[in-house]
Amino acid sequence: MITHYKPRRPSESLWVEARGIRHHIRAWGPVGAPPLWLLHGWMDGSASFQFLVDELQIERRIYAPDWRGYGLTERAPGIDAYWFPDYLADLEAMLDALVPDQSVDMAAHSMGGNIACLYAGVRPSRIRRLVNLEGYGLPGNRPDQAPERYAQWLDELSKPERERIWPSLETLVSRMCRNNPRLGADRATWLAQHWAQAVEMPEGEGWQLRGDPAHRRRNPVLYRVEEVLACWRQITAPVLLVEAGEPDDWHQYTREPAYRERLAAFPSLQTVTVAGSGHMLHHDQPEAVARLIESFLGQP
Repeated sequence: MITHYKPRRPSESLWVEARGIRHHIRAWGPVGAPPLWLLHGWMDGSASFQFLVDELQIERRIYAPDWRGYGLTERAPGIDAYWFPDYLADLEAMLDALVPDQSVDMAAHSMGGNIACLYAGVRPSRIRRLVNLEGYGLPGNRPDQAPERYAQWLDELSKPERERIWPSLETLVSRMCRNNPRLGADRATWLAQHWAQAVEMPEGEGWQLRGDPAHRRRNPVLYRVEEVLACWRQITAPVLLVEAGEPDDWHQYTREPAYRERLAAFPSLQTVTVAGSGHMLHHDQPEAVARLIESFLGQP
């Protein structure tokens, strides 16, 4: 019998209307406490940080938004692809709405880490300290790859992405545990109910992921590494890069020399590895990650 995970620190839901989209933001902690923003990764959601928040011992007002097209945030109408510039603009709109004219601390995972590092370089005065959880950026592209990339995107548009529906919550939980064997069934069961929602099907109830399937479509815009590094070089906040001790197979590329060389672009960078964790290190070792965040944010 599975014991369901019971959060120790309940969250509340806030809503921000920005750029034509109703954004959902999960919040913990007392209003007026120093702000800490948590940014989730690709095909994830704000609830993903619950285990980490439960381990934090510092008193903070914590905000974790669902990116557009994820969780409880609305999907952009008529969207064919999602872009980093939209995430940057959404983030700034939410910061302006909830913590105007403040410099904030931020911890961000994977895609969220990429967004946070770009934003910290574009708006350096808005970020006090930044914890990057496995957010390295994407493989670089050459300009001559553009024709093929645009063609792939057009081909995918002719075959719209379909919603993924699981026949039962138990099936989804089982898949989540297979994808990440370090994720216990109790936490997976709790998380699945936030990652997915129950929907009526002809054959009965199913579970549909709370993520726009367009997120899976290939982006037609090439990832231009030099532009990204130019943004990183403008960061004034100290940055802590937290890496998995046991990187998943499809994240092994981040240990290659070309990716390690990128890190030299950060003006102030500390790097630490968390043993016994894969890419979802805030699920695998939430207590260890919490201690690292607390120590880093408390440095003079």
